[in-house]
Amino acid sequence: MTDTKLSIVIPYRQRLDNIRAVFTSLTEQTLPADDFEVVVGAMEYDPRFTALCAEFTDRLRLVCVHTAEEWNTSRARNLGIRHARGAVVVVLDADVALAPDALRNLWDRHYQHGQNICVQGEVFGYDAVIDDDVDRVEACPYEVYRDAFGRLDEADRAGRDPRWAPEYAPAFARFPWAFVRTGFMALPAATIRRHGLLLDEGFLGWGAEDQEWGLRIARTGTPIVLGQGVRGIHLPHHRDFAAQDRSAALTNRYYLGKWPRLDLELALAFGGWLEADRRYPEAERELAAAASGQRLGVVVGTVDGVRLLVAGVLLAPEGETGPDGRPLVVDPEAESLFAPVSGAAGQRVFEHVLPLAGFALPFEDGSVDACRLLPRVDRLSAPYREAVRREAGRVALRVLPSPVPAAA
Repeated sequence: MTDTKLSIVIPYRQRLDNIRAVFTSLTEQTLPADDFEVVVGAMEYDPRFTALCAEFTDRLRLVCVHTAEEWNTSRARNLGIRHARGAVVVVLDADVALAPDALRNLWDRHYQHGQNICVQGEVFGYDAVIDDDVDRVEACPYEVYRDAFGRLDEADRAGRDPRWAPEYAPAFARFPWAFVRTGFMALPAATIRRHGLLLDEGFLGWGAEDQEWGLRIARTGTPIVLGQGVRGIHLPHHRDFAAQDRSAALTNRYYLGKWPRLDLELALAFGGWLEADRRYPEAERELAAAASGQRLGVVVGTVDGVRLLVAGVLLAPEGETGPDGRPLVVDPEAESLFAPVSGAAGQRVFEHVLPLAGFALPFEDGSVDACRLLPRVDRLSAPYREAVRREAGRVALRVLPSPVPAAA
């Protein structure tokens, strides 16, 4: 057993002003300093950062792990997690300063009895970012934040973390993993080790690496909960919104390719998790009706040198897979589009087999030559039918009609 209750893991690069405020907030915690350590995964060798750390070593148990690799948020967090010695790993961004009672409340209310839960910390002011067109962001004196901590209960609802708002409760109940944010969250170290729960370093750039981590956490049976009295303030910094949007599009496709799920494609296609929650029961019913109770998917393969995407394909029930472990295609119509030319039948002809309706796809723009939408797609109501057509038009250079009526 470790005597260290919490390991605060911070990914870091080029945020000197912000991390100074974060370190200062940690020195003012009501939880005794001997009860926690601070582990920084620093993806740079900067003497200014080293000098800054030296200012705090008399007040914080501070460990820094350095690498000169290209910035990768998941990699930086994993560097810290691997060196964490506390019973609970607290992942904290380098721009989130904690209220003085945050760590004590986290431990006393959520972990002191050995609970196996994933706690989300409430972060005020997530929108406190400045577009990169602005020349510079002024660092506020820490007294500004110290004063703000005393007024969190009276904070304007617009500045509060939306995950705690009542309108988010139904979506959080259905998809708690979708609301995991690594800006401030906690998870027992034993749970991380037992299930190999490091972040996926395949996520490059800004995006959904925290949400995907949350999904894997939830799949272990670990409850995801909203912390009580576990609060921080997001510090202002530059953000390139255009670059962020481009990055999010790529990482969301990586995410969907790794976890092809109806809930995720609904969120990507219809504007987020509140809308996904609203639409999920209806979409399930419509897809089941279109497939006469079976499951719909998409396949990709090559016919005479033409890379072809087919949507509205019948798949076997979840759990029934082909020899290659992929979902099993049980659709003679779809197979007939490939087998006569390829000389093969069944799973062998498909490059991809995904259990997706086609509302969102993990493929790049214009990455297939053509797409066929089987008639089952036309059985969907207009919002869902048009979402499939829109995504097919994004992925394929041309969209073709179905050659024959479908027999579901």
